Amino acid sequence: MQHTATLAAGDTLHPDALFDGVDLRRLAERIPTPFHAYSANAIRARIAGLQDALHGLDATLCYAIKANSNVAILQLMAEAGVGADIVSSGELWRALHAGIPAERIVFSGVGKTAGEIAEALAAGIQRFNLESADELDMLQTLAEELGTTARAAVRINPDVDAQTHAKISTGKAENKFGVSIDEARRWFAGSARFPNVRLDGLHVHIGSQILSVEPFRLALARVAAFWRELENAGHAIASIDVGGGLGVRYREGQAPIAPADYGQAIRDALAGFRGRILLEPGRYLVAEAGVLLTRVVRVKQGERRRFLVLDAAMNDLLRPSLYDAWHDIVALVGEPRPRHRYDVVGPVCETGDTFAVDRELPELRAGDLVLIRTTGAYGAAMASTYNSRPLAAEVLLDSGRHAIVRRRQSFEEMVAGEQPARDWETA
Repeated sequence: MQHTATLAAGDTLHPDALFDGVDLRRLAERIPTPFHAYSANAIRARIAGLQDALHGLDATLCYAIKANSNVAILQLMAEAGVGADIVSSGELWRALHAGIPAERIVFSGVGKTAGEIAEALAAGIQRFNLESADELDMLQTLAEELGTTARAAVRINPDVDAQTHAKISTGKAENKFGVSIDEARRWFAGSARFPNVRLDGLHVHIGSQILSVEPFRLALARVAAFWRELENAGHAIASIDVGGGLGVRYREGQAPIAPADYGQAIRDALAGFRGRILLEPGRYLVAEAGVLLTRVVRVKQGERRRFLVLDAAMNDLLRPSLYDAWHDIVALVGEPRPRHRYDVVGPVCETGDTFAVDRELPELRAGDLVLIRTTGAYGAAMASTYNSRPLAAEVLLDSGRHAIVRRRQSFEEMVAGEQPARDWETA
């Protein structure tokens, strides 16, 4: 069901409270906090910006579902002609359920199981991004059993520093992802041993939240050199997947790479390539399109610090606890108030349940509404029910309208898969 929660005539609005035409304060009167809200138009704008930057190229965007896997978000991608980059059979199911065609789906990840590979083969996905010799062997075996031919790309680890957080860097030699160019060279040389795998693609992804185009240029140059080497050796390359990793603005001073600059880096590196170029943006398409709405539970004055306790917690937004990540926090209060410094925390019984330390904000009181920015990626997607806290609602906003796209989980739904130990068996 769609609703409107727009600004009433004569109302005084905090400048950050109007999001895709919806007054978030009024929305929070209808939907209990905490909840995630996403701007459909912000997502569409990011998609269009990348598509414009790639105009004239045979290029396909494959949205990295792990960033935000809500089916309503995936439907926006499908409507815009965007495919999917998946890393599990659950993400395959979501993509197909949302209307993304199998021929626009690529399967990445180091731990694909035999069952997941078989499901993807049966669905007829576009290609597999392979990350180990064992996976190549397994793909050959399963494709042969199913009487089909799988299309595959080898994921190259180019040993490039993405200049990002260590936990989201994926393109250095010590990372678990991909294989060296030397190993990939051996795969192509021995490709005749895999008659049911058409190894005709290259793939590279060096990390996430990258704010400089230079790491992309370096990685793409290494992939391009290898592509030319392979073609000279008689190995036709039908696709080059340049991965994702485009960063977003989490705090003042950060600026995403301009789509035109990113597109030009791809054009420069892959000049003369006649196959298809695949891209796997995730965070870039959805992060800044999302906010987390939460209310102040109380202000606690400690011996040395003042704590702002919210009704949102690390189970609703894990990034600050997991990565020490910064998210801008905005107090949605209309009138001017004195400024104070707070440690912004949640109610979970972990010291790590902290959104910000020593953050300056207007004076806040119990019940005041607070907005945490740039939570559209890896917010709800990484949520849990730790401390038996139900999963928060998710709401899609679109030009003054809103629709709940995941209702807040009930206690009964939270424990639906649990049961007393009644039916004992021996293995």
